[in-house]
Amino acid sequence: MSGVSPDTDPSAGEPPRRRVSVLVLLPLIIFVALAALFLVQLTVGRSPNQIPSALIDRPAPDFDLPALAGLERDGAQVPGLSTADLKTGDTGIDLTGRVTLVNVFASWCVPCREEHPLLEELAKRPDVRLVGINYKDKRANALRFLGSLGNPYEAIGVDEKGRAAIDWGVYGVPETFVVDRTGRIRYKFIGPLSPKAMTEVLIPRIEEALAGN
Repeated sequence: MSGVSPDTDPSAGEPPRRRVSVLVLLPLIIFVALAALFLVQLTVGRSPNQIPSALIDRPAPDFDLPALAGLERDGAQVPGLSTADLKTGDTGIDLTGRVTLVNVFASWCVPCREEHPLLEELAKRPDVRLVGINYKDKRANALRFLGSLGNPYEAIGVDEKGRAAIDWGVYGVPETFVVDRTGRIRYKFIGPLSPKAMTEVLIPRIEEALAGN
C-alpha cells in the first residue's frame, strides 16, 4: 500500500490551523464601512468650513454672557453678549440693513491671531456688526490679546466654561456665524478666515443674509 509516511510528510506534526470565521469579523467590517461612508458624505465636495450645522436657518440659542471686565472702547466698558443682542429692537439695537457676525475666539488660539486683521476689515463695513465670544480664556490673556492686536468687536461675551459654545455647536476656535437681524443663524464658517475664504465664501453669505433682511 502506497502513501506518505509521517516521517516524510511535511505537514505531519504541525498543529491544526485556526480559521477565523467571517461572521466573527462581520461587525468590524460593517463598522469600518459605515465610518467610511459617513466620512465620504461629510467631506466630498466640501471644504472643512462647509460642514453642515443643525442650527442653520434657526434662531440663535439662548445665552447670556458677561462682559470682558476691563476692556474699554471709546472710554466705555465693552458690553457682554446675549441672545437679545442679536435681534433688532430687543436691546435698542437697530440692525436694519445689517447682519451680525459672531466670532468665537481665544487668546491661546494661534489661528485666531492669523485671522484677526481680516476681522478688523470686516468690522469697518457699515452693514456688519462684529461681536465675539471669548472661549475658555483667562481674562488677563484676553485683554492682552486684544490690547496688542486691536479690538474689532462691538460686544464680547466671556464663555469661561464653554457652555455657550456647546449650545452654538462649536467644533473649535475660531468659528464665525452669520446672524440676520431677526436673530436667525444663516451661515457657519469653521476655522480661520483667509483673504480667499473671506472674499469667496463669507462675504457672499453676508450678502445673502442682507438680501433676506
